[in-house]
Amino acid sequence: MCQNCKKPYYITTAIAYASGKPHIGNTYEIVLADSIARYKRAQGCDVFFQTGTDEHGQKIEEKAQAAGVSPKEFVDKAAEEIKRIWDLMNTSYDKFIRTTDADHEAQVQKIFKRLYDQGDIYKGYYEGMYCTPCESFFTESQLVDGKCPDCGREVKPAKEEAYFFRMSKYAPRLIEHINAHPEFIQPVSRKNEMMNNFLLPGLQDLCVSRTTFSWGIPVTFDPKHVTYVWLDALTNYITGIGYDCDGDSTEQFKKYWPADLHLIGKDIIRFHTIYWPIFLMALGVELPKQVFGHPWLLQGDGKMSKSKGNVLYADTLVDFFGVDAVRYFVLHEMPFDNDGVISWELMVERMNSDLANILGNLVNRTISMSNKYFGGIVADKGAAEAVDEDLKATVLEAVKKVEAKMEQLRVADAITEIFNIFRRSNKYIDETTPWTLAKDEAKKDRLATVLYNLSEAIAIGASLLEPFMPETSGKILAQLNTGKRELAQMDVFGMYESGTKVTDKPEILFARMDIKEVMAKVEEMNAANAPAVQTEAEAEEKADDGIDLEAKPEITYDDFAKLQFQIGEIIACEAVPKSKKLLCSQVKVGSQVRQILSGIKAYYSPEEMVGKKVMVVTNLKPAKLAGMVSEGMLLCAEDAEGNLALMRPEKDMPAGAGIS
Repeated sequence: MCQNCKKPYYITTAIAYASGKPHIGNTYEIVLADSIARYKRAQGCDVFFQTGTDEHGQKIEEKAQAAGVSPKEFVDKAAEEIKRIWDLMNTSYDKFIRTTDADHEAQVQKIFKRLYDQGDIYKGYYEGMYCTPCESFFTESQLVDGKCPDCGREVKPAKEEAYFFRMSKYAPRLIEHINAHPEFIQPVSRKNEMMNNFLLPGLQDLCVSRTTFSWGIPVTFDPKHVTYVWLDALTNYITGIGYDCDGDSTEQFKKYWPADLHLIGKDIIRFHTIYWPIFLMALGVELPKQVFGHPWLLQGDGKMSKSKGNVLYADTLVDFFGVDAVRYFVLHEMPFDNDGVISWELMVERMNSDLANILGNLVNRTISMSNKYFGGIVADKGAAEAVDEDLKATVLEAVKKVEAKMEQLRVADAITEIFNIFRRSNKYIDETTPWTLAKDEAKKDRLATVLYNLSEAIAIGASLLEPFMPETSGKILAQLNTGKRELAQMDVFGMYESGTKVTDKPEILFARMDIKEVMAKVEEMNAANAPAVQTEAEAEEKADDGIDLEAKPEITYDDFAKLQFQIGEIIACEAVPKSKKLLCSQVKVGSQVRQILSGIKAYYSPEEMVGKKVMVVTNLKPAKLAGMVSEGMLLCAEDAEGNLALMRPEKDMPAGAGIS
């Protein structure tokens, strides 16, 4: 341990892309980083914990355009929402950096110019397949089933003038560094992937500027170019702590760099373990000590995706379970190097078994017995028995195991060790049966000693729990009327002050939940968010009667062929101020975004519309409605009462797919 050593420790998360609200899978990373930062502080380290937002790029420019706002207005709102979620989850970051910060942008421009001047960057042109969501170019051979190898989405051919970084120049040096520092890339499976799939086969030069969009940091000596995402985003780790490309870096930078830990998702491990180290080598800056690519938190059997409709958000889960319960779940259920799974059912199970029963019930009945038998006074009367030694050994051994697990970043395993203290304490109650001891006046000192041992075990467990469940830890210690135990004081059992009076009325830390009630609320919530969706029973009931429409004149196939139907994705929607019926949707069809007005305000809210895949007539002549231009038509079904429902594809199809 490094108690009171005040050793600098710099930890970062990947900066969140400011394109929308982060889901619970994104939020997992900031909670994981927070638990590590809090534990390092408990060890006595001088921690600096940085997170933030990545705010440039084509995707954001398109989203802002679709929303009818400037890119800066768009990212200001997105960054505010991301920061709100991070704060909601009680994360203790020291700095929230934004890549639109003026000091960051200035340093990126200087870095680009320096790398160009020293010959590491050169001008050329890029021709390949481009994935807009990932903002990455790929060769045909890199595609998987013709789609982006990273996200699986559609790619399109692109060719443009660009600046490139000479990656191959530094590849041998990076390979040497990775071989000499086996701890640099963790877990080991990620290191093997980077070496075998990218470095050893040979690196291609990397595109580091773009000209087909303008929302980025301009290249000072060639303003039609903007700095491409990775050279901009990755440098936040040094610009955020005061790096200066001209050699005038701050004392903070000199204190904290190199970073002790870059904590990132496994999907961006390549950028952080290949591109980023090479950029640093070119700048003559020391490499970070470790990059940890954590696994994904999945819902069901797939990665969370708004397009899949399987997204869970942190604030929704917090409304059901509370902050610390959500923190516990995402930290405890995520394996070290395999993906974890989240579901409503599993969360309720953990809430009831681990939090309400193992932990909450233990604290409640221990304090209640102290109040019942001794007026709340907890005193060590020294009436020890052999069974006490196993409890003490379990507690002290858990302290050592937690330290070992945290050094390996095995956070889930560390939490398991802490809960072993609580499990052993519950078993200790069964072994000592305090209610039986209370019936014999001659065993009063033994009863007092048993309750003291329980209070001490809980105090140590609660102190260890603080990095992971800070609010719960504080509540437990407050009920025991004691402070958080320092790690250096956990090598001895018996530091809880004898004679302490516990709280008169113990608080219920976690209430048991009924899975049927929870799922009923979830269904109610989902129905409120998507009222246009019918159950199969409702659909069959309405289909039984059917609707007969007055027939229109027959048409030929040639007449029908004149109409062009395509799949569109609604990326933004708002009510039309001058109309009681119209909604104005921005609909992505292929690579274009169309504005379409529809008379469906009575059936859909603007919020419900966003993200839906719909059927669109795309070759209608543009029309002006309520003073606004409409460039197509959304297809709807209408029942006998005049209720409308959008026509949507049965399976997920890409925006722009033809309908025939």
